[in-house]
Amino acid sequence: MRFRVASLATIAFPAVLAAQTQQGALNPQQQLAHDIYKELIEINTADSVGSTTVAASAVAKRLLDAGFPASDIFQGGPRADKGNLVLRYHGTGARKPLMLLAHLDVVAALKTDWSQDLDPFVFTERDGYYYGRGTSDDKAMASIFIANLIRMKKEGFVPDRDIVLALTADEEGGPANGVRWLIANHKELIDAAYALNEGGGGSLRDGKPFINSVGAAEKVSGNFTVSTANRGGHSSVPRDDNAITELAQALVRIGAFQFPVMLNPVTKAFFERTATIETPAVGAAMRAILANPGDAAASATLNADPRYRSMLRTTCVATMLSGGHARNALPQTAIANVNCRMAPGHDPADVRAALLAAINDTGVKISRAPTMERAAPSPLSPEIMGPIEKVTRDMFGPGVLVIPTMGTGATDSKYLRAIGIPGYGVSGLFGDPNDGRAHGKDERVLIKSYYDSEEFLYRLVKEMAAAKTVP
Repeated sequence: MRFRVASLATIAFPAVLAAQTQQGALNPQQQLAHDIYKELIEINTADSVGSTTVAASAVAKRLLDAGFPASDIFQGGPRADKGNLVLRYHGTGARKPLMLLAHLDVVAALKTDWSQDLDPFVFTERDGYYYGRGTSDDKAMASIFIANLIRMKKEGFVPDRDIVLALTADEEGGPANGVRWLIANHKELIDAAYALNEGGGGSLRDGKPFINSVGAAEKVSGNFTVSTANRGGHSSVPRDDNAITELAQALVRIGAFQFPVMLNPVTKAFFERTATIETPAVGAAMRAILANPGDAAASATLNADPRYRSMLRTTCVATMLSGGHARNALPQTAIANVNCRMAPGHDPADVRAALLAAINDTGVKISRAPTMERAAPSPLSPEIMGPIEKVTRDMFGPGVLVIPTMGTGATDSKYLRAIGIPGYGVSGLFGDPNDGRAHGKDERVLIKSYYDSEEFLYRLVKEMAAAKTVP
């Protein structure tokens, strides 16, 4: 997430890890994470041509070799190439389990689309970065969770709750989403008090940790088909009511329409904390919108930043168009897909009704409201935020802000929230907010940030599991 900052005094941050984090100078825990990371990156798990089952089996072997009993490892999925893995790390059972969730699948990548000397499915270290498809989304967290649980087992770590590791298929798309499949077929394996997942992360400023975000809510994505139809005719006799013209006018009205501000506890916390690091004008607008969500002037100020605008309200945008049947004929039909990212709690039927009212043309049709998982934001309870803030402070210094955020995209946490398992996106993986390469060319992660994340998640899980160590 991009943050525009006015001026802050330079903050001194403590050294996080004593060991160096360049390949060849890793401590044993880092080396284990490195090796798992490399193995996962070099297994192609893209939906169309890859297999998450191969990756899940490689993880299972590592867990068995580390001494986890086979009875605590589950593998399964709806297809031979859509495997998922669930590990149960047993604790005392004093509290309900903690789930660690990461997806094994990645977005497709072609070598021809990457820089000539990089292969998306070859783990490459260069200039302080690890390159490869999935390095940031989401095999960093997957490899870290695996390595940390192996480390904890070697230490004799006994938490006061079971820790459930779920590594899943088809988060990025495809027909066999692993979390949905597990919920439908093996819910008992992943039942938990809450889950740690992707969807958050750290932002660097001048190369130093600055903000550690916690994803605690997500918009819901839904698509509407907007269409027009009429009798058409010969193109030599134009008419203003042809289907494409009508559709274009409808889409212009949708583009100009603004849904009302809809804040929730997560976005309120986001704007409250972000106001302290923004420019004076933007910070004042954030405080004003918190005091009065109907403040038009504050809304207009925040709308200037597309990211803030998307955090305030439901948004809808046309993403695909088709129409006409011949080059020399007036179009008889025209169709557009309008993708809406709905604020938590916004009824899709109400979104559809608002779009119809904005278009204000009985000749334009909108498809029925989509059916989808809907869930409230995850609560920002002290049980969750306290450990995150403590570990952030201990590792990166008191000047690093922990800011709850609402994802405008989507993660598998939405399926968990829908069945009553709060999900939190938190990784401690810091990067340049202006250099996001997930899903794109030359995906990469800072090497130092990867090992900082490993230590951050190790400490965080221990904090959340109220552990004791057996001598």
